[in-house]
Amino acid sequence: MPQLGETVTEGTITKWHKKPGDQIAEDEVLFEVSTDKVDSEVPSPVGGVVTEILVAEGETVAVGTKLAVVGAAGEAAAGEAAAAAVVGGAAAANGAGAAAGAQAGSGVAAAGTAATPEDGAPIREAGEEQVEAPSVAAAPPAEAAPPAGVAAGAGAASSAPSAVGAGMPASGVAGKPPMGGPSRPGARPSDQRPPSAPTQGGPGKLLSPVVRRLIAEHNLDPAQIPGSGAGGRITRDDVLAVIDRQGASGNGAVPSEPLAQVAPAAPLTAAPPRSAYAAFASAEPGARDTVVPFTNIRRRTAEHMVRSKQTSAHTMVAVEIDYTAVEAARLPARRRFKEAEGFSLTYLPFIARAVVDALEEWPYLNSSVGDDQLIVHGEVNLGVAVDLDFEGLLVPVVHRAEEKRLVGLARDIADLASRARSKRLTMDDISGGTFTLTNAGGYGTLITVPVINQPQVAILSTDGVRKRPVAVALPDGSDGIAIHPVGNLVMSWDHRAVDGAYAAAFMAKVRDILETRDWAAEL
Repeated sequence: MPQLGETVTEGTITKWHKKPGDQIAEDEVLFEVSTDKVDSEVPSPVGGVVTEILVAEGETVAVGTKLAVVGAAGEAAAGEAAAAAVVGGAAAANGAGAAAGAQAGSGVAAAGTAATPEDGAPIREAGEEQVEAPSVAAAPPAEAAPPAGVAAGAGAASSAPSAVGAGMPASGVAGKPPMGGPSRPGARPSDQRPPSAPTQGGPGKLLSPVVRRLIAEHNLDPAQIPGSGAGGRITRDDVLAVIDRQGASGNGAVPSEPLAQVAPAAPLTAAPPRSAYAAFASAEPGARDTVVPFTNIRRRTAEHMVRSKQTSAHTMVAVEIDYTAVEAARLPARRRFKEAEGFSLTYLPFIARAVVDALEEWPYLNSSVGDDQLIVHGEVNLGVAVDLDFEGLLVPVVHRAEEKRLVGLARDIADLASRARSKRLTMDDISGGTFTLTNAGGYGTLITVPVINQPQVAILSTDGVRKRPVAVALPDGSDGIAIHPVGNLVMSWDHRAVDGAYAAAFMAKVRDILETRDWAAEL
């Protein structure tokens, strides 16, 4: 399983494009993976014949897990022997020490140094507290290891067939601070533990970082949780089922730290997150109800949104926009623009341009909340929420949007939306956002109050534009009634970062830009 982003520690295989015995070319799509950040098509790093599929569709595995074996044509038997030799080398490495054994059990390549994911332990979304994992008393037994070839040395690795995921450790450095934020002072030693290395959770049980965190948050005993994953591995759904049963029986989750240990003058950081499913007992379907299982992206969205509400002091402000100046430039240029660019010119690029320019004057809304401080970002990396046919949302990012004019923003937004829907986004495309736009206006909405996209401090929603009667000043100084295109902009913002006057002043600037700029000059 490749490392698909700074904070990604696991992924779910959603589709295999090849089966054992199929030929595959280098860079040809091999499988599709879904993470909490993005759904991606993953190409094969080598060409040859797919000899083994080791992880089934629908299964969630940690970063570094071996997923498939690709060998040369006619070398399937030799490939299997080489893979067995690699696993044997990993088993020998297990005897050298508990730390090496835990690393081998995770399926992460270990050629003398630990493979550390880019996020390291201190990297997390705002409000997410790292929970110390149970200590590992001994190396996992060989039969508990996932079906992943682990290279114990460079020589063993060179003799094995190519393994997708194996030998693809993260390239980041443990201890790297969150995006735009400082390292957390007083970090526990456990914070330096690479989260991709599962720990021993009972006899023969390996725990992924997400599972380990849920178990620690709710004070559960992993030895008492039956695992439904490969080889009896505990999955996130197994833990959530136990949490739900606790809630149904009235046994709520116990906080991981007593309240008496919380410092009275704590910095502006959020409380440790609670599961999105643990607040109340789960609903039970009736005889005439239809059960629709959550997809991976739906489940991750639910968790992220609940965590955002628990982290930020959500407040909203709305302004009404008269789009007459925008329409004066957009309508005459619509046909020519579509012929030249291949996509329609909507209101969204105009709004994006106004937001980027307003953030230059009101930069505190282009920031993140750190430990008792506000981290104001030097670039405007504009996230734009994209609907995936009502199956979920992705937020690709226009990087350094402050350097682009109207047409450049329109091109980037259209390109990102197209690639999001065709699953061709990279992690760079969805990383590093500092302010987000979400656009529900195509459905004629009046006021939409969005949830902040952590760790940002603001998100702006564009609502429907309709022709309405408005009061206008006539040349003779009297008032009259005219029909103008009018719509609302709504911003949710984090009250920890700024106060209402600051947020309102920013929205007034956005409105002023949209209503008074000569937009035809930018087209």
